[in-house]
Amino acid sequence: MPVADLEKQCKKEMDKVVEYFKEELRGVRAGRASVGLVDHLRIEVPSYGMTSQLRELATISVPDPSTIVVKPFDPNILKDIEKGIQTSDIGITPSNDGKSIRLPVPQLSGERRHQLVQQVRKLGETQKVALRNVRRTVNKQADAEKKASTLTEDEVDSIRESVQKLTKKHEDEIDFLVQAKTREIEEV
Repeated sequence: MPVADLEKQCKKEMDKVVEYFKEELRGVRAGRASVGLVDHLRIEVPSYGMTSQLRELATISVPDPSTIVVKPFDPNILKDIEKGIQTSDIGITPSNDGKSIRLPVPQLSGERRHQLVQQVRKLGETQKVALRNVRRTVNKQADAEKKASTLTEDEVDSIRESVQKLTKKHEDEIDFLVQAKTREIEEV
């Protein structure tokens, strides 16, 4: 595999890791209500025989800074959605009015804010490990190409250097996202 292809593959995989991290952060609660808290929740719908994300089953809105309203497309699955929200780890108790579900988002206590900051940092570290795994995989692939005599020593060194730069760039991006989310959580 040519040097440019290995570098493109590495960048593509690392970009996926960062995008996944951004999606994960959307689900971490900050001080105010946000559609991102619940739209990714997996809801089991026995009548459909499948599990779907909440955003595929309902309209989600934020009428005020402390409430999320979930209105299902099919009123028959209201109970399934309510059950799915209750069993999730978002820590919000849903209230069902027969047509929609209201999720009151309470203010965060200092202790809960600290827990969420720790959770965000842990998610960030997990994604940094994923970046390093991508780096290791590409480096192993470059070594294998060298053994097969399709790449020279200089090309392998060049790949290792550019992969390290990509890893550093993506780790810095994850650090920036962690800091931004931490500020958002700590904002009262």
